[in-house]
Amino acid sequence: MGTIDIHTHYVPSAWPDLQTQVGPGVWPSLRVDSEREAMIMLGETEFRRVGVDCWDAESRLADMDADGVDLQVVSPTPVFFSYDKAGDEAVKVARIFNDLALEICEPGQGRLLPFAQVPLQNTDAACAELDRAIASGHLGVEIGNHVGDDDLDSEGIVTFLQHCADRGVPVLVHPWDMPNSPRLDRWMARWLTGMPAETHLSIIAMILGGVFDRVPSSLRIAFAHGGGSFAFWLGRFENAWHRRRDLVGVSEQPPSAYLDRFGVDSVVFDPAALRLLVETLGAEQVMLGSDYPYPLGERPVGAVIDRADFLTEAQREAIRHGNARRFLAL
Repeated sequence: MGTIDIHTHYVPSAWPDLQTQVGPGVWPSLRVDSEREAMIMLGETEFRRVGVDCWDAESRLADMDADGVDLQVVSPTPVFFSYDKAGDEAVKVARIFNDLALEICEPGQGRLLPFAQVPLQNTDAACAELDRAIASGHLGVEIGNHVGDDDLDSEGIVTFLQHCADRGVPVLVHPWDMPNSPRLDRWMARWLTGMPAETHLSIIAMILGGVFDRVPSSLRIAFAHGGGSFAFWLGRFENAWHRRRDLVGVSEQPPSAYLDRFGVDSVVFDPAALRLLVETLGAEQVMLGSDYPYPLGERPVGAVIDRADFLTEAQREAIRHGNARRFLAL
């Protein structure tokens, strides 16, 4: 069986006029510079340069063939989420981008698996859009790791996760909206330190916020970017749970008891980091991801798995496709 990449992103070249279709405000837009290149804009500010592989299925499939990838989960670029907007506006944005994602994936003839976005700041609307998107052809949902100051243990988000569990929909959590400051605005530090920290914090919120105690074990949820710094600092987390029960020991069980409740992707780049993930979470919780097609992603896809000589063949196969098939219910 071929490799399954659970972490890739899309950007539509047929960018909607959000000012007209949604309402006035500062919206992301796309400045098309050529047939093969464009720039995502936030207002008048350049956010990220993107290429044809963000929207063109033929380019994606060619890269997948070159890297031996059979299937690719195609998720929104988090800047689309619009969690800072009014709920009714975010509903319109989600519908627009979810429909565009289906158009991008349709030429893939089943090899490109779209994941939807939802207006997570409005629980009822998020559940309704999830149902609409799944009925339209989406396979799962990607959510940001927080909505403003609300982490994944907020009541509305927990209700949404329960809805995903009830519907049997897999959830990919992606860090976004990292804090900024003069110290973090250098060297892409928001991406190099902020993303791992945000992902770590979101897993802590799921555990200490009692989410895993409240939602059924049938919830299929995974965290991008290797779960951030969580695996490295699990020992510190566990120690704090036992020694500061007054502040930290609020979950029904210690943190290590929940390691089989979530998965992570393999975008950690170094075999030593992958070894830590496998030894901490178990090989059955790790799935191949690449962050394709962005520059901070991994190419060739799965290179870190190929270089990980400590993996058994069974573990390698599980990480390359077996665990993803279970996560995606394929």
